[in-house]
Formats: sequence, C-alpha cells, structure tokens
Amino acid sequence: MVLLTGASSGIGKELSLQLGQKGAKLGLLARRQDVLDTLVDQVRKQQGIALALPADVRDAESLRAAADRLRLEFGPIDVMIANAGIGTSSHATKLKPEQVAEVININLIGAANGVAAVLPEMQTRDAGHLVAISSLSAYRGLPKSAAYCASKAGLSSFFESVRVDVRNTKIKVTIIHPGFIRTPLTAGREAKMPFLMEVDEAGRKIISAIELGKKSYAFPWQLASVVRAGMIMPNFMYDWIAARSSFRE
Repeated sequence: MVLLTGASSGIGKELSLQLGQKGAKLGLLARRQDVLDTLVDQVRKQQGIALALPADVRDAESLRAAADRLRLEFGPIDVMIANAGIGTSSHATKLKPEQVAEVININLIGAANGVAAVLPEMQTRDAGHLVAISSLSAYRGLPKSAAYCASKAGLSSFFESVRVDVRNTKIKVTIIHPGFIRTPLTAGREAKMPFLMEVDEAGRKIISAIELGKKSYAFPWQLASVVRAGMIMPNFMYDWIAARSSFRE
C-alpha cells in the first residue's frame, strides 16, 4: 500500500495512475479535495484502489491523521512517496523571504512530516520503503532558483541521513533526482529545457527505481552526467557556465 503526497498533478498524478494500473492500493494526498476525488475515480476506472486524503503537508498533525486514516482503511503503509513540491523563480536581488519559506516548508518540511507520519510504524514492523522525489537541481545552485535548489538539496540530504539511520533495518530509502519533466511546474517557460522528458516516461522510470530498491536514481542519464560533471568543476568555471544557463525564464 502506497501513501503518495502531491498526488493531484504532474509527477504525482502520473504515479497515481501508473501505480493504480499495477494494482497498488493508494492513499492520494493533496490539498484539493475535488481534484483528488476526480483522480480517485480515474484510478478506480482502471480497476485500481484509491482513497482521497485531503491534507496540507505543512501541517504535521493533518498529515499524521491522513496516514492513520489510510492505515485504518487499507492496513500498513508499505511505501511513502514524498512528492509534494512547488517551485519559484526569483533573482536573488528580488528575494522575498516569505516565498522562500513557502518553498522550504512544502518541499522539505512537508517531506519530513511525511516521514514522521509513517516511519514509526515501519520501524515497528521492520518493513517499509521511503521515497523522496528530489531533483537534479539538488546538486548545485542554479540561477533564479535559490529557494528551489535549497529545498531539493535539503530534501536529498534529509533522506540520505534517514537512509543511514535505518541501514540496519529492512526499511529502504530511495532518492529520485529527475531532470526536466513536462508538468505544470515547467509549463510556460520560454527557455529551452535540455532533455525534456514526458511525464509518462518519467513515471515509469521512477516506479522502476522504486521496485528495484535503488538508493539513489538520477535521470535522464545525459543531463545527470552533465550535472555530476558540474559538481567537480572549479567554482569560477561553474559560476560562469551557470550564469548563462537559466532555465527559469
């Protein structure tokens, strides 16, 4: 049984539909009840099983209550996919602290709330799988993306620490680092996004990585290779290249 946050659109919606087709029992969590109800109907039409869980990942008590409801309905949570996330584009000189806080609270604190809602029960059972949908932007800072990059870098480090903490148990942790995916989050950008991938293909790759129990998975490989090269570049070289490669326009 799977608890999926940020299920109402983009990667979350696609994962919901693909996992439903595979016969998974799903707890679909997002803020919008009406959108979740529509998605549940779509999953059920594919012979899947799903439960709408309207909640805000920033509210730890609300998320915990949603997880408890899911356990009551379907039984133990086997997989928790922390997918809820937002993005923002802002030059550092025009930074608004409240926007940074919102991105951090949803992308990072929301994921931490998800872990807190499921990990104690997984520990009791000595079974379970925690999955973070991070980003290739977690590796190095990008122009006009300070809040987003910080949230994803924090998310990856958070789940990496959790993975180390549970290394002597049967609980698995997977960190997914996608590149550019065609979703509402990337819609409307004028900048050409390299190796842009359709959301259905991205969904298949993510599910495959989860099923294989990979500790970390970055894709597409072409862009992941470029990003990894950037990690070992001297700072002056990276700054010069990154400043000319804004994908937030």
